[in-house]
Amino acid sequence: MSLLKKTVAVVAGSFLIALGINLFLVPLQVLDGGVIGIALIVNYMFQIKIGLTIIVCSIPIFIAAWFYSRSMVYNSMFGIVFSSYVIDLLEPYQYVFLYYVEWTPLTRAALGGLLIGTGLGLMLRYKASTGGTDLLAHMLSRRTGFNVGLLIALIDGLVVTVGGALLRGDTFLLSLVTIFCGGIATSLCTLGLARRAGAA
Repeated sequence: MSLLKKTVAVVAGSFLIALGINLFLVPLQVLDGGVIGIALIVNYMFQIKIGLTIIVCSIPIFIAAWFYSRSMVYNSMFGIVFSSYVIDLLEPYQYVFLYYVEWTPLTRAALGGLLIGTGLGLMLRYKASTGGTDLLAHMLSRRTGFNVGLLIALIDGLVVTVGGALLRGDTFLLSLVTIFCGGIATSLCTLGLARRAGAA
């Protein structure tokens, strides 16, 4: 796979993730799963930049992953740095849609999840990612034997549950919609990858 294709996938995926977070999730204080969800909780409570928090929270995971699979670290490093940069770059535009486009909170949560899931799926399709809890889930899977998808779902559920308890009342349900729509989008983007990898 060419470096150009991977770079284009990371750039396009990063902008989709940043748009989903800034234009759809943040104005309503909706969460996503994993490290992004943790960064959103920190942002909502302390107004610390989301991209910066994502990088800081990912450092321990990258250190652990370095001793587990350096190729996974290499494939995730550019994705997490660039996507975090773009997330903070688009921060000034967070309330554009809230003021000028009338959508229901449910619609915003769903569209935010679809954009983020498509961005992540696009990166994964070209063997890149944003690292984070995906790396953690892969390491835990090797240690425990549990399915990676199940571990990711459990981590996402834990993040959203904690965030729902700390934030306003409708955060939990809207965040579940975001995670569900994001999961569908990521699955569609990566459809057939496992079969091709097995055939190879």
